[in-house]
Amino acid sequence: MSDRNDSYKPWGPLAPSRRKLLAGMAALPALSMLPRPSFAAAPPTSVVNTTGLAVTDSEVTVGILHSVTGTMAISETGSVEAEKLAIEQINAEGGVLGRKIKFIQEDGASDWPTFAEKAKKLLVNDKCAAVMGCWTSASRKAVLPVFEQYNGMLYYPTFYEGLEQSKNVIYTGQEATQQIIAGLDWVSKEKGAKTFYLLGSDYIWPRTSNKIARKHIENHLKTKVVGEEYFPLGHTQFNSVINKIKLTKPDVIYAIIVGGSNVAFYKQLKAAGIDLSKQTLLTISVTEDEIDGIGGENIAGAYACMKYFQSLDNPNNKAFVAAFKKMWGEKTVIGDVTQAAYLGPWLWKLTVEKANSFDIDKIAAASPGVEFKGAPEGYVRIHENHHLWSKTRVGRARPDGQYDVIYETKDLVEPDPFPKGYQ
Repeated sequence: MSDRNDSYKPWGPLAPSRRKLLAGMAALPALSMLPRPSFAAAPPTSVVNTTGLAVTDSEVTVGILHSVTGTMAISETGSVEAEKLAIEQINAEGGVLGRKIKFIQEDGASDWPTFAEKAKKLLVNDKCAAVMGCWTSASRKAVLPVFEQYNGMLYYPTFYEGLEQSKNVIYTGQEATQQIIAGLDWVSKEKGAKTFYLLGSDYIWPRTSNKIARKHIENHLKTKVVGEEYFPLGHTQFNSVINKIKLTKPDVIYAIIVGGSNVAFYKQLKAAGIDLSKQTLLTISVTEDEIDGIGGENIAGAYACMKYFQSLDNPNNKAFVAAFKKMWGEKTVIGDVTQAAYLGPWLWKLTVEKANSFDIDKIAAASPGVEFKGAPEGYVRIHENHHLWSKTRVGRARPDGQYDVIYETKDLVEPDPFPKGYQ
């Protein structure tokens, strides 16, 4: 199955219009390049739905669960847009097993208990056949027991710390070996980095990621961490830590700050006279979506280690970016997690068709080996551990808010959520 991907939109000055778009579907994406819909006879519902999911002869219901309010909306809004684009495109092709996808959207509101509550609603009350959702690891950890208890299937799009595997989750973002360790190896080799200052937002993903980073820096690279600090979500006063950075003069600022806090951090960094064309900064949390709020001029020169950048030059991505902009506006931008969110509905469709069933146990069993040749990032495949084989890339931020891709692995990197020596 060959298809296109579309991505996600940032925050900032476009926020009011974006929220209006999120309230209802916007114009249809550019579908002219997609295959003609196939309306073959759908298999009987009694055959493909034996566990009481929301599947009829003509429709199947899925859930979308992200923050469209609160501090994480800057990052998660794009995921919602990407998932809606994928659903529109799949429906234009004839749906899944001859059924159109209907979605029910819930707002996690940047609050982890709310995510758990909404997840239970989508599974128990709405009986969703799959849920595309979450961004932070805290939200994923909050909903994981719900998905395992009620046997739902979550497609989770964010790069994360690893150290997790579940029958009930497909992880479409990168885990630590594909991003954290690979990125540190790159900056150590290319920049000759010997000292690192670790920064992060104060919750599980940045803390666990920096724990892995510290082990790699000290035990494998044989170099030094000269500082490590964390800040509450939504934090906006970074002058104190910026002064410490200026005093310690690290070779690399390693930044895992998320959400709206990024706007304040990078603006204050520039105001303090730290020139990112001279001071190496490597982030694993700032995509094009966040830069839309930060302002390209405030982060130009910084490096990011991701698997996807909007500037990727391949036919799948060009079609994806065009369709995304047609649906959500020419000024929108697309980041790594947005693209990974776009993969969710497509991988679910392909898995359902492989299993010839919407039943969760059959989907879980059929997932390993499912491949999506039309991914904007390039070919991806689901591993037995429910993570994706994908490439690692490094981009350098430009003043216009895009990244120049300056490095990528030759081959797909095998996911290893439980790397030996990092737990």
